Amino acid sequence: MALILIAVALIILWVVLLCKIFYSSSTKAAFFSEGEAVRKRNILLVVAHPDDETIFFSPTILYLTSQGNNVHILCMSTGNADGKGDTRKEELYLACASLQVGPEQVMILDHPDLQDGFNHSWSQSLLAEIVKKEIANRAIDLLITFDCYGVSGHQNHRDVSVSMLRKYSGPVDIWWSLLSTICYPRQQMCSLINGNPRKSFFAMAQHQSQWIWFRKMFMSFSSYLCECAKKDRYLSICFQISDKV
Repeated sequence: MALILIAVALIILWVVLLCKIFYSSSTKAAFFSEGEAVRKRNILLVVAHPDDETIFFSPTILYLTSQGNNVHILCMSTGNADGKGDTRKEELYLACASLQVGPEQVMILDHPDLQDGFNHSWSQSLLAEIVKKEIANRAIDLLITFDCYGVSGHQNHRDVSVSMLRKYSGPVDIWWSLLSTICYPRQQMCSLINGNPRKSFFAMAQHQSQWIWFRKMFMSFSSYLCECAKKDRYLSICFQISDKV
């Protein structure tokens, strides 16, 4: 009986926090230092596969575009592991449009040495060269990507430094992230609370070929739908670009 009461209490807590996020949340994160926030930036998000941008970075994209920044997305593969590469490319454009990123700001590669797959290792030098060229072509000020752990244990973006419990605890994890920011010096870490998780959910729904039951569950319970954190060793890393050549 006690276990049932605890389970019910946890479910109620999860629902209350989720409703709080859906209907009254707002982003007040100091993603940029004072003075820098005024200047509109050219920002490059580098991901491995179509749908990464929505599953893991939609709070970041929505926040940055809402501030008038130009967000560009570089997708390193078409996600063709199951032979659906062409379909997934079109889905990525649709998802990006719902995140306020136009098709002219999206580049999807289909390089023979950068194919999707758990057993496909990608050349670091090749990736660096591609990113360097994209930075120069688009006059990028800021680069955002996964940290060295990646996400989900995939060979193309290794497991992130967030435990599985926190990753799937949904809105509960937000409060932990916000409390964690207190322990870090200013500008070293901030949490971006997704002011409109429904937009993220809608964007993921554009990836119809991937929109199957377990991804719907992921988007319902994952903390990445609700917030992203900027820290040296958590989810994403940001590079200030001082030399664009």
